[in-house]
Amino acid sequence: MTPDPAALVRDFDLARLPPAFYDDPYPTYHALRRHAPVKRLADGTVFITRHDLLTRIYRDARIFSSDKKREFAPKFGATPLFEHHTTSLVFNDPPLHTRVRRLIADPLTPRVMAAMEPGLVMLVERLLDAMAGRGEVDLIADFAAAIPVEVIGNLLDIPQDERGPLRDWSLDILGALEPVLTPQAAARGNRSVAAFLAYLDTLVARRRARPGNAEHDILTRLILGEPDGARLTAKELLHNCIFLLNAGHETTTNLIGNGLVTLLAHPAERQRLIAEPALIRSAVEEMLRYESPVQLGNRISTEATELDGVALPAGTPIHLGIGAANRDPAQFADPDRFDVGRTPNRHLAFAAGIHQCAGLSLARLEAGVAISLFLARYPRYALAGPPARGGRARFRGFLQIPCTLHG
Repeated sequence: MTPDPAALVRDFDLARLPPAFYDDPYPTYHALRRHAPVKRLADGTVFITRHDLLTRIYRDARIFSSDKKREFAPKFGATPLFEHHTTSLVFNDPPLHTRVRRLIADPLTPRVMAAMEPGLVMLVERLLDAMAGRGEVDLIADFAAAIPVEVIGNLLDIPQDERGPLRDWSLDILGALEPVLTPQAAARGNRSVAAFLAYLDTLVARRRARPGNAEHDILTRLILGEPDGARLTAKELLHNCIFLLNAGHETTTNLIGNGLVTLLAHPAERQRLIAEPALIRSAVEEMLRYESPVQLGNRISTEATELDGVALPAGTPIHLGIGAANRDPAQFADPDRFDVGRTPNRHLAFAAGIHQCAGLSLARLEAGVAISLFLARYPRYALAGPPARGGRARFRGFLQIPCTLHG
């Protein structure tokens, strides 16, 4: 039964999302974008769904702030989660944001990306070899999640035998950013922040004693700072290492998993990509647009303003519907069609403006190598059961994807 757009708009509330939304949010996004692109919610926040409005917000960091101290204080209280999420790069404005971003982004140069590619290919090939001959695999645990954890672990030079807890810590900490925070999720998130900080304390102490190559070891680079003397405080260093691991692993895991499932749902496009491997770059961009790994962002207005004729007082919390903007027919022709050759493709999966994802080149590289090599080795892969999403609205991905390879 087709949902009634008027009812979807009337009933939409991030605090009370129905189960169907987590499976397929796009009918709701379409209704909101058409009938209420600036939707005022019951708690006084607003939800934005149009591409042009999100672009305006991203481009104006003065009026639309990323600082979350005011918003997160009542949500988290005086907890490790509050300290982490208000110290990391993504939830801050200049000058802290500028200083931290330069330290993190500068090492991710095209030359460093090119140097990383052979090792990335070897990693993916090892994972594909390990899945060979098995009756059933999980495309998340056995493949998609294993790639970015190793890549980011290598960038920070984390010993192989110490990487085991990283994914679970990340899921707990990022899970606390969902629109509704349960006591159980808060407890898990705070435990994981504390455990992560304790681990990083020892890792940083070891690295201070024996620095690595600052050109390739981002942790050493963050410890040493810039030649002009810019460096992070001890607290900023630890929390932004957590941010790097969380952001670098979660979104890329979602991108690879979403991409492989989306290709199964569109067999003609899968065959097209297999027949034309050079389409992998545009295919990755379309996967980012069609099933954006990060669906929601946030800002807060610093002064009275308006969006699409809706007045927003200073201090209004704003939800950015990234997944909705990336299906906006005003920006994308036939937006619900998955097209591995789509061009142009000005999606907002990596945001825009000063907060555009610092690791976007790395995410594109990982996804392109992973998906292209997977299709070359296992072109007849198929689902072995329903994939499990995990009931998250902010981050769209899968916790498990049972799959047979038919290699």
